[in-house]
Amino acid sequence: MRDATVMTSSVAPPHPTLTDRLKFYAMWLAAIVALLLLPRIFPSGSSLTTFSLIGISIIFALSYNILLGQTGMLSFGHAVYYGLGGFLAIHTINAIGAHKWPIPLPAVPLVGGLTGLVSAALIGWVSTRRSGTAFAMISLGLAELIASSALILRSFFGGEAGVSANRTKVLRLFDWSFGPQIQIYYLVAAWTLLAVIAMYALTRTPLGRMSNAVRDNPERVQFVGYDPHMVRYLAFCFSGLFAGIAGALAAINFEIANSAYLGAVQSGTVLFSTYIGGIGFFIGPIVGAIFVTFISLGLSDLTPVWQLYFGLFFIAVVMYAPGGLTGLAMMHRPLIKAGTLGKVLPSYAIAVLPTLALLVGLIIGIETIVHYTVNPNQDPHIEPFGIPFNAASPISWVVSVVLIIVGFVLARMSWARVAHAWDDALTAARQKGILA
Repeated sequence: MRDATVMTSSVAPPHPTLTDRLKFYAMWLAAIVALLLLPRIFPSGSSLTTFSLIGISIIFALSYNILLGQTGMLSFGHAVYYGLGGFLAIHTINAIGAHKWPIPLPAVPLVGGLTGLVSAALIGWVSTRRSGTAFAMISLGLAELIASSALILRSFFGGEAGVSANRTKVLRLFDWSFGPQIQIYYLVAAWTLLAVIAMYALTRTPLGRMSNAVRDNPERVQFVGYDPHMVRYLAFCFSGLFAGIAGALAAINFEIANSAYLGAVQSGTVLFSTYIGGIGFFIGPIVGAIFVTFISLGLSDLTPVWQLYFGLFFIAVVMYAPGGLTGLAMMHRPLIKAGTLGKVLPSYAIAVLPTLALLVGLIIGIETIVHYTVNPNQDPHIEPFGIPFNAASPISWVVSVVLIIVGFVLARMSWARVAHAWDDALTAARQKGILA
């Protein structure tokens, strides 16, 4: 018995120290304070709407990361559970208003969550029997099937117009009608905090650990006595649950649910958010949801082809930063601890200039092509991203080509210099015992 105890204590991870526990709880407390203070700092209606969209995107992206990041299942149809949760929430709001049921609005996201859970439980039993490419193709087929059904079953989905509701018709809670956007913000913030805590707790459970094991080596999981299909299925159900909550909050926010909730664009957006943020870290999808929401709202005001730039950015992340934005930030953590980050910063500063020149050249070239193909009869003096130029002038083409070629050559040379500086900084960190 004593030997077993000694062996267990040597294998189990060490208990967190008091300092680590205090840091952990302080982080959550800081998140609560930030959620309470944001409306005070940014009180405008557009800011509150943006924050509400970010909260919904965070829940949706984290629910997707249960599949992709934790269990290794690439899904092209996650919007199905988001959309079904949104439609059931809208119908529930209408039913509550029509029958005067004593159910307050904050309880409606539970309906969306249960809808996502039941849908995932029905669909997932078959689709999670396979992983990898087979699972991805099955998810894509089911998503197209259900999205097409939304346009056929008009009595439930409302056709292209969708189904609308009035959220102020339900039972008031603490005299809140949930008409003003500030009240919807606090509703979304509360649900976001609860969902994030629940999904973080899920990663610490045996199911969360086994999901990681199934992602890395399903054969070994089966060898030690666990069923990889059951692990994938349970992870799939939890993912559907939280996606349904996000869909219900979106329906409450917009007071409408339509076929776009179930479409491929919605599934692609959550994939982009999760991957850009970083699937290897719990905070990665949160970072990605915030970044993609701001980018989609900001770029749409700067250029009509913002999706093209968004796609190019996603390709750049896949090629050069597979760990996402969070992965890039975490790479610098050992250098900061060792105090060797200063060896890299001058090289970064040098590499920024040719990289910016390359980007400006690409923007001028893309916007000139867009002007001739989409808006040929409009004024050629355009100013995308605050860069004024004449799209009809040959000088614009020359400047674009020169910036692209010269910027590309100098950027390659400068980023090679960054790589050498990075190696020197890592070597110095190892000498200080920070890295193995």
